[in-house]
Amino acid sequence: MDNVFDQVLALLTPERLLRDARASGEGVKVCLIDSGVDRRLLEEKHRGLGREILPIEGGIFSAEKTEPAPYDGKQSTPHGTTVADIILTIAPRVKLYSADVFGPRGSSEVEVVQRALTWAIDVWKCKVVNLSLGVPEASLQQLQRRYQLLRAIEEGYFKDVLIFAAAHNEHPLTRSYPAAFAPPLISVDKGLFADPLKFAYQLREQIEFQAHGKGYLGPMAQEPATSWAAPHLAAIAARILSLRPDLKPFEMKTILYWMFRRENATP
Repeated sequence: MDNVFDQVLALLTPERLLRDARASGEGVKVCLIDSGVDRRLLEEKHRGLGREILPIEGGIFSAEKTEPAPYDGKQSTPHGTTVADIILTIAPRVKLYSADVFGPRGSSEVEVVQRALTWAIDVWKCKVVNLSLGVPEASLQQLQRRYQLLRAIEEGYFKDVLIFAAAHNEHPLTRSYPAAFAPPLISVDKGLFADPLKFAYQLREQIEFQAHGKGYLGPMAQEPATSWAAPHLAAIAARILSLRPDLKPFEMKTILYWMFRRENATP
């Protein structure tokens, strides 16, 4: 007797789901907790490709102030701009927010990341948050600091926010946070895929998924890194959310796992 689940799932393929014209990220708010984003550069690039991106908003977060300083689209680094470009390349109709947690100092603290995450969830009402950054385990030896970051991530999960975090580039030799908190977030390692809409499920330690590890804009974009892999999977999720915006984190993770299984099923 044929498996009824196989019969049902055969009616819909991952290819049809992601290639649907409506799967553009439309209606989905995405926050990048990273360095700043060069809004003008991104607008010029995508206008040259024949598409207008939605206005990018955001703020600059610091340990000294409870509210972010205004974002003017100019204070940026190649890292944050490359991450933003990956999101907009895969899901061009998302509403993008830049949470700059590095600012002019070029460094950040876990409390600033936590503050930006809370702001993205409660004030900007983002459905997807991308964290292409990592805090080394040695920097979170104090259990109280680690617990506070975990609580902020759990709050996002309970509010149905999808949080994607880049694994450490030397994983699994080195653990870093917040990727090591999976679940409730979705952790992403780097891989190389001919099609940027392809990805893999490969559970190693607490890292579950692999996505395309190269970018499209910036001096380091072609150097394989988990920083570029996480926004690929976050943007794929945004494409799916534009078709079904009320999906919960565990449902999205199940769909991503199912898509990988369907793509790699033995005939």
